[in-house]
Amino acid sequence: MTELDTREVVTRSVERRRGSFRRNDPPRVGNGAAGVKPRQWYQWWFALPAAVLVLFFFFVPFIANAFFAFTQWTGYSSVITFNGLQNFQNLIDRGVLWQATLITLVYAVIGMVTQNAVGLSLAKALQHTGRANTVFRSIFFIPVLISPLAAGYIWKALLQPEGFVNDVISLFVPGDFTFAWLGNAVTALIAVACIDAWKWSGMATLVYIAGLNRIPGQLVEAATLDGAGAWRRFWAIEFPLLAPAFTFNIVITFVGAFSAFDGIVATTGGGPGTATTVLNKAAYDQYGQGLFGTASALNFVVALLVICTAIPLIAWMRKREERM
Repeated sequence: MTELDTREVVTRSVERRRGSFRRNDPPRVGNGAAGVKPRQWYQWWFALPAAVLVLFFFFVPFIANAFFAFTQWTGYSSVITFNGLQNFQNLIDRGVLWQATLITLVYAVIGMVTQNAVGLSLAKALQHTGRANTVFRSIFFIPVLISPLAAGYIWKALLQPEGFVNDVISLFVPGDFTFAWLGNAVTALIAVACIDAWKWSGMATLVYIAGLNRIPGQLVEAATLDGAGAWRRFWAIEFPLLAPAFTFNIVITFVGAFSAFDGIVATTGGGPGTATTVLNKAAYDQYGQGLFGTASALNFVVALLVICTAIPLIAWMRKREERM
C-alpha cells in the first residue's frame, strides 16, 4: 500500500468515526434554528391551560359586559335591544354615575394612603428577623386571611355608638363617648376605607419588608459611620431603593380599591344615604332593580376607570424608579 493509499484509508476512518459520533450524539439545541424552534413551541403548550382560563373567565365576561352596557336589557322584558349610550345618559341624569365615581375615587385614595403608611411603618418596625418579629408579622397578616364580609361585620360591631371603639375613647374624654361612626356621611366613608386598609396592610407590610431586606447592608453601615441618623438613612438610602416596592403596593392598593364591595355591604350597606355607595355597590343596586343593562354600564365604567388609572400610574411609577 502506497503512502497516498494509507492517507486515504486513515481519512475515511476518521470520517466514519466522526459520522458515528454525530449519529450517537444527542441533538443539539440552542445553536441552530432547526434545534431552537421545536423547543420554543413546546414550551408554549404549558401556557395553554392558563390562556384558556384567562380567555373564558376574563375576556369573554368582559366583552359580554361591554356589549350589554349598550343595550336595553331589563328583568321585565325578554327582548334585548341596542340603545347606544342611553344607559350612561340615564345614570348621568339621575346623578348616580358621577356620585358613585367620586365616592370610589375618594375611597381608593384614602385606602391607598392609609394602607401604604401602615404597611411601611410596620415593615420598618418588623424589618429585622427575630422570634418576636416573626410572631408579630404573623399577627398582622391574619386580617388578610379574614373574609371581607367577616371583617366588615366585626368592625360594624366595634364602631357602634356603644361599641368597643367608643368605650376606649371614653377612657380619655369626660363623659360617655357615643359617636355613630357609621351614621355620619364623612366618617362612614373614612371608616370603610380604613377597614379595607386594615385588612390588606399585612400584604403591603410583607412587600416592604422584602424591599428593605434587599437593600445592601454596606450602604446603611457606611451612612451610619458617616454620622447619618435613622431618618437620614431612611430618606437618603432606603426610600429611593424601595421604589419598586412602592410601585407594586401603590398600584395594587389603588386599583384594588375599585373592586370594593363586600366590606361596604357588611358595614354600611352603601349608607348613610349614598355616602359609601361605590361603583360596584351602585351596580349591585341596579341589578337588584332588574336594570341589567344599566348595571352593565356601571361595570363597564369600573373597567374603564381601572384601565385609565392603572396604565398612567404604572408608567409614572416606572419613570420614578428610573429617576431614583
